[in-house]
Amino acid sequence: MKFTESGNRLQDFALKVRVTDVARLAGCAPATVSRALNNPDKVSPEKRARVESAMKELGYVRNHAARALRSQRSHMVGVLIPTLDYAIYASLVGAATRRLSTAGISALVATFNYDLQTEFKEARLLIERGAEALILIGQKHDPALYSLLHQHDVCFVNTYTLDPHGTHPSVGFDNEAAAAAITRHLVHLGHRNICVISGRTRDNDRTITRLAGIRQELMRHGIELQPDRVIERSYSIANGREACATLLARIHPQPTALICGNDVLALGAIVECRERGLRIPEDISIVGFDNLELSKHSNPPLTTVDVPTEQMGDAAAGYLLDRLDGKEVSPQNSVEVQLILRHTTAPPAR
Repeated sequence: MKFTESGNRLQDFALKVRVTDVARLAGCAPATVSRALNNPDKVSPEKRARVESAMKELGYVRNHAARALRSQRSHMVGVLIPTLDYAIYASLVGAATRRLSTAGISALVATFNYDLQTEFKEARLLIERGAEALILIGQKHDPALYSLLHQHDVCFVNTYTLDPHGTHPSVGFDNEAAAAAITRHLVHLGHRNICVISGRTRDNDRTITRLAGIRQELMRHGIELQPDRVIERSYSIANGREACATLLARIHPQPTALICGNDVLALGAIVECRERGLRIPEDISIVGFDNLELSKHSNPPLTTVDVPTEQMGDAAAGYLLDRLDGKEVSPQNSVEVQLILRHTTAPPAR
């Protein structure tokens, strides 16, 4: 009982610690403490360190509820991603969270498993819990989501996509052009017997436009991508293996090249081909998309498209911070993707 009472007294003391107490211990003005908390980029690193040390020693905790009432700001931003299973989304979230954190903004992360109805429900929950802005993936969302955002005046930004002539703000790139570029690489090597392992196209505009870019680029070279040469699978190495095995059994003569919707599917295809004794790239070329860290360490290292997800996440957070501060900012912000040539592509065997 004595321990509990002592603990309660300590807790009561922590709750009563004020900004002035922190300022006194840190040897600065209370206004400096407030700036360090609310606009840390406007305070020198040395003063920020003193303030943070004093806060830690005194057990100071900000009263966010009172702060929100005073400022009419929740200082929370929601991030909606399809899944936590794919590392590239974690990279985007990590970069966005770091940028938001430096401005004193907390990130609330939710997933929707590539289902737009679920995305809408999660977005509504985030807004109900105080999110004053949202980072979204892709351009395609339930129309009810866009209506909800406009109705409640919640600013947002779409990522992983770019529509220069669209009405919605975005930070991303042209998925169709990027897919066309990696397809063109294979065609220029001499490949014409090409198959595709695509991600799921349902409720996924990035996958839809990438597949369109592949088809159109092949058509430009007089190659028609027949339906039986395309397989859609969810992103996993096991699914990449299974899809690759299906295509190798289905297509005769055997395809000389596989275009995969992302690196995970491509890594699965590599495993399956090696298991069957196929040499890569001598017998079959394989390409991916996203440039995961594992891709440069695969055997052989994977030719892919580099997507700067950290840059995207940082830029998306920066856009929302500017909007929340009332600044005029460009609604369309592009990031540069790059074709990374490694050792899984070569001219087809004669």
